[in-house]
Amino acid sequence: MKQEEMAPSDLAKLTVVYSVPGVEAVTVRRDVPYRTTESGSLCFDVYYPPGAAESPLPAVLFIHGYSDAATPNVFGRTFKEMGHPVSWAQLIAASGVIAILYSNRQPVADLEAILQHLRDHATSLGIDGSRLGVFATSGHVPLALSLLVQAERRAVSCAVLVSGYMLDLNGFTSVADMQKSYGFANPCAGRSMDDVRRDVPMLVVRAGRDQFGVNESLDSFIGGALRRDLPLRLVNHAGAPHAFDLFDDSEATREIIREIIRFMRFHLSGPAEAGHHNGSNE
Repeated sequence: MKQEEMAPSDLAKLTVVYSVPGVEAVTVRRDVPYRTTESGSLCFDVYYPPGAAESPLPAVLFIHGYSDAATPNVFGRTFKEMGHPVSWAQLIAASGVIAILYSNRQPVADLEAILQHLRDHATSLGIDGSRLGVFATSGHVPLALSLLVQAERRAVSCAVLVSGYMLDLNGFTSVADMQKSYGFANPCAGRSMDDVRRDVPMLVVRAGRDQFGVNESLDSFIGGALRRDLPLRLVNHAGAPHAFDLFDDSEATREIIREIIRFMRFHLSGPAEAGHHNGSNE
């Protein structure tokens, strides 16, 4: 069955088509509160590497660009309970990096709130606040990009952006049009490539046969990033559909997933480990 034909409740159960040893040994600290709202506490889950004795460790925050106030009505569960981000978080943790999934109500304000909470409570969470990466896919990407157009922000060490809506450039309006259809947060509306920071390495993954109108904005972003000589790594998954990590069970997909993990480990590692990765993975 094609992904656009699947019921949302079935989509919510799907997991990434790749796994690694140690996934079953990942430990999860669930429902840590980070913000109190009128409707109750907003919480996050922390996925720790197996036997994580070393502390602090780098972390990856999975950006949530939709509101959970609406999401449960469609998918039957919140973002941090969905199979896709959960399976990714397990992969990242099994690879030695802490992964964080969170619930929200107001995507923009709640992202700021959880970032502040992670900074304020890094020690008790076992997180190295100076080594924080962000991961976003599809309609979550515009919110992640908002962290890459704030010159004063220094907390983000790297970003992985997979098959995502980027910026409306060159007169295109595809991101704004899709925002109206799908309801994701788009705080970067009106921004240009000149606003994008030069100090955050980005891995951008493109699905060659994306069927949801992503590649118009993605291709314009890639061209603009190259013209500005930004620290961009591009992976084009030729012939792959949107959400290929759920629907294209192939060795090409598995290698791209491994590349995403290598990228994050390299850019979030300490100096000694970075030297090791430089020789073995890059």
